[in-house]
Amino acid sequence: MWLFYAALCALVGYLGRERKLGFWAYFGLSLILSPLMGIIIVLVSEKKQVAPDIDDEAPAGA
Repeated sequence: MWLFYAALCALVGYLGRERKLGFWAYFGLSLILSPLMGIIIVLVSEKKQVAPDIDDEAPAGA
């Protein structure tokens, strides 16, 4: 039973890996609260913002 619970928490963490807090935060939240609450939090959280690549903005002659 505990292994199944931990696997669900790991799944929530995996789904949250591209979110603002990352895998470990969502994994820990779902361990403490529940996997159901964890997935709800993942779904309403913001995605990570990707910084623009600096090389794309350099002039062609540089």
